[in-house]
Amino acid sequence: MLQKLGFLPGFNKQVTSTGAESQWTGGTNVRFRYGTPEKIGGWNQLGDSKLTGAARGLHHMVNKTGIKYAIIGTNRILYAYSGEVFYDIHPLVNPLGTAITSAFSTTNGSPTVTLTFGGAHTFQEGDIILFGEASTFSAITNSNFTATDFADKKFMVTSVVSSTAITITMPGNETGSGATTSGGITFFQYYHVGPAEQVGVFGWGISQFGGTSTAPQTTTLNGALSANSAGTGGTGTNIILTSVLNFPTTGTNFIQVGTEEISYTGVNTATNTLTGITRNVRGTANALHNTGATVTNYSDFSGWGQSSADTDTVAEPGLWALDNLGSTLIALIFNGECFEWDSNLTNATGTRATIISGAPTASRDMLVSTPDRHLVFFGTETTIGDKTTQDDMFIRFSSQEDINDYQPTATNSAGTQRLAAGSRIIGAKLGRNAIYVWSDTSLFTMRFVGTPFTFAYEQVGTNCGLIGKNAAVEVDGAAYWMSDNGFFRYTGKLESMDCLVEDYVYDDLNTTSNQFIYCGINNLFGEITWFYPTADSNVNTRSVTYSYLDSTAKRPIWFTNDSTLFTRTTWQDSAVFGLPHATQYDAGTDTSFDVEGNTDGISYYYEHETGVNQIRLGVTTAIPADITSGDYDITQKVVRGAATNMADLRGDGENIMRVSRIIPDFINQNGNTIIQLDLRNYPSDAAASSSLGPFTVSSSTTKVDTRARARSIALTISNTAVDTSWKLGTFRLDIQAGGRR
Repeated sequence: MLQKLGFLPGFNKQVTSTGAESQWTGGTNVRFRYGTPEKIGGWNQLGDSKLTGAARGLHHMVNKTGIKYAIIGTNRILYAYSGEVFYDIHPLVNPLGTAITSAFSTTNGSPTVTLTFGGAHTFQEGDIILFGEASTFSAITNSNFTATDFADKKFMVTSVVSSTAITITMPGNETGSGATTSGGITFFQYYHVGPAEQVGVFGWGISQFGGTSTAPQTTTLNGALSANSAGTGGTGTNIILTSVLNFPTTGTNFIQVGTEEISYTGVNTATNTLTGITRNVRGTANALHNTGATVTNYSDFSGWGQSSADTDTVAEPGLWALDNLGSTLIALIFNGECFEWDSNLTNATGTRATIISGAPTASRDMLVSTPDRHLVFFGTETTIGDKTTQDDMFIRFSSQEDINDYQPTATNSAGTQRLAAGSRIIGAKLGRNAIYVWSDTSLFTMRFVGTPFTFAYEQVGTNCGLIGKNAAVEVDGAAYWMSDNGFFRYTGKLESMDCLVEDYVYDDLNTTSNQFIYCGINNLFGEITWFYPTADSNVNTRSVTYSYLDSTAKRPIWFTNDSTLFTRTTWQDSAVFGLPHATQYDAGTDTSFDVEGNTDGISYYYEHETGVNQIRLGVTTAIPADITSGDYDITQKVVRGAATNMADLRGDGENIMRVSRIIPDFINQNGNTIIQLDLRNYPSDAAASSSLGPFTVSSSTTKVDTRARARSIALTISNTAVDTSWKLGTFRLDIQAGGRR
């Protein structure tokens, strides 16, 4: 007898496959629309360039003449995208440039260039340095490198050699005896953003409480380390570095070379040597490290002069907060300075963002409050311009329509407020009727009320803090967010959201990299998606989606995606460009289009919901999609006390079922689709495929003959080829009841 198969929308991962009868248990690259599963839409790369670093901020805006801009902030560079071209608009520490003399030195056979300054510099490893035009260069002698190899080009700082010197890496090796320069060279320094990854660090002093906080000091090996327990040269317990400047000299301290961690107990500053080394500490393994390998000191976070022996805190990554006040872009470096960029200028893409005069210089988040038009900073300074006064619970806002005025007076609307519940503000979102502000424990609303107070504040939720800065959105007057302990919604009252994939998400979540979690809206399909890192990754590798349009109180619709193709670091909805845009990060060794010596990975920029494939760098890749049901079983229908030959799919599994035919039904189908029956006799059995399957069907396939016998059967629908897509209809199976064995 033919039996229709009906399944509830969404995934249920809170129960076993047996317990999820008449439900879907999982899938990849699928969504639910009107309660029916279908393959997600494709995406195309925008522009033909690979951006430097990990994209951590994305914002769309339109200037007064109607020109559309996508602003992309990576952990190294701030870009403006328009007309299929990426423009570097990153702010400069020294916008007029700095001239130095006798700066370059190289070594035959090496791509490393040492740049020596006339005094102390503020560069950190991974920062960007831009050299001036060729006219600013004097002759470079004894080298195959010429001025054109440096002029008007960006380089990533490979290492910090000392307080007065850094290294950069050329695409090729030095073939001369060693470069020398005698005249002037002009360089520009990019504002520091932060690391691409969120990592654990050691010691009390990561905070400002009782001590100082600096970035991890880095240098390079001056001599190879063998893969044994000895030090440089394979003997003794010493390691020779290029420089030991700012390395702690007392107590037990720790360095990292590659993935190996090494402790040391002494420092010889005369010979740049670490003494009393112990290899492969904290569970790491000995490894070979060549001369020039980067050495990072994780003990230089000094608080009270003492570091701890274990990872006890997390160094937050390089992030951005992006917004616009009219046609003016406002860009905040996370825990850093705030900048403006005028998109109305006739040569806007040829200009750079500049620091906002009078604004705070260290803040955790920022937004423009509308319609009242205040620039609001969260987790900011109590004394403007003094970063040591940054208070993670402090709010400061500008006077109305004046982004340069922050000192409250009787004649302006600038002001401040400190929130009480929580230890730090995690993030803020502009809502229809209020600004939502989350600490690590609570939710507050911030409403514009006019003079004399400007804003009114109310704590509206507890034990519902935000897990990461970008883990919340606002949709149609409701706020949705991800917390450390579940998903929440605020619609005037706080609600904990029922989620049938909650354990699947939280049991495999890297909470150390929580700042990378990014939430985005796709209003074309009524979806809210969180991209997050799994426990074994420090980059986003998975996503979970809530269907806010189709969900009901009795049946919330959630689904997940663990496809390696669908990993995103930022997302922006379709309001400006008509389709959603997103970025993807590749932490590999691929180089970017605009920075020499880039070792920080690259990012791609995509337009979504276009076609059915991935198109990147002109290469078309199939987007495989699949969905699997829970197990269904049968019992004999009984009519008036007598058994019939009709099967009841909501049975108890007493009888074996025999399936002889599959009648496929697709609302839409392009290309071939694969159908598979997964057979089990008991819940603990490994699923076995039908002996004649899997079955490949086309849009013209009317039926599929099979011989399948099992106590319970699950259905899997999938595709693997390019140009294929599907939207499921109502399948039917020809099922007869067998015996109990």
